[in-house]
Amino acid sequence: MKSALPRSFASPNGAGRTWTAVVPFLVVIMVFAGIYVGVADRLPDPMATHFRGDHVDGFSSAQGFLAGALAVLLVIGCVFGLLVQLRASAPDVPWLIAGCYATAGGLGYSICTTLLANADVSDASDVREPWWQWAVALGVTLLAGALGRLLAGAAPSQPPRGHGATPRLDLPDGTTAGWSRSISSAPLIVLGVLLLGAGLVVGYLADWLSAAGLLFGGASVLPLASVRVTVDRRGLVLTPTLLPGRFRVRRIPVDRIAEAGSRHIACFAEFGGWGYRIRAGASGLVLRSGEGLVVRLTGGREFAVTVDDAATAAALLNTYADRARARQGG
Repeated sequence: MKSALPRSFASPNGAGRTWTAVVPFLVVIMVFAGIYVGVADRLPDPMATHFRGDHVDGFSSAQGFLAGALAVLLVIGCVFGLLVQLRASAPDVPWLIAGCYATAGGLGYSICTTLLANADVSDASDVREPWWQWAVALGVTLLAGALGRLLAGAAPSQPPRGHGATPRLDLPDGTTAGWSRSISSAPLIVLGVLLLGAGLVVGYLADWLSAAGLLFGGASVLPLASVRVTVDRRGLVLTPTLLPGRFRVRRIPVDRIAEAGSRHIACFAEFGGWGYRIRAGASGLVLRSGEGLVVRLTGGREFAVTVDDAATAAALLNTYADRARARQGG
């Protein structure tokens, strides 16, 4: 039985998935612009744009609110579109597209209702944002996310995980070797820069206390957005490439390694997202779905990092782990 959905939605390729992700932001922009044109001559100056509870605590000119809202929608839409374009074949992309729709729906509802609440009000301080609108906004967000997940179609098929004996690297006794690769996430770098930039702008224009959350977010994201993974006789080390060499994201001594292997890692299915993730029995630095190094520790937990040429890293770690156990008589 054929799907009733258009082909570009039911089983989209890279470009199709990108357009699917961008469409809700374009729709919100058109709806928002249409509402603005309809109520522009009925808006107070300044208008109420921010609420604490149901009372106004922030104002803006109508033109400033229009420009700011459109800029936010365009930036977020472009970031989501870039993320989907870079990860079009990843298994987590349908859920990322669902996030696009949820974000566009929730944000669009908020800015559109703000415009409508200001219409025909002579004094912006009299504008009220009823509490029930928060519940409606949540419902719109969830429904939009569900629609996005439906339009995204099925996740791309992935190769099955490999099983079998863990490899070793054939190193003559007394010799050592090292392995190193860098892994970066362009979307996370963009996100970190945007957060830091927004924090600096807010701090300069408003106050630094209000900007603290944005600055902290940017400072937390950037060190994990680009990492060098190193394997040598001492074990496994993850070092942020954007910070001086003394900083470590994670270090696992060789005597704590029971076994290492490589396999495909689905970051959303296994870890619930990107970045440094912790779940029951495992943790990891996952910057994408794909090939990754998985280390089983002597305590039973696992640590994973997505990186190219993970099989070589695993083989070298196993060799050094065997030597460490031999020295300890294990």
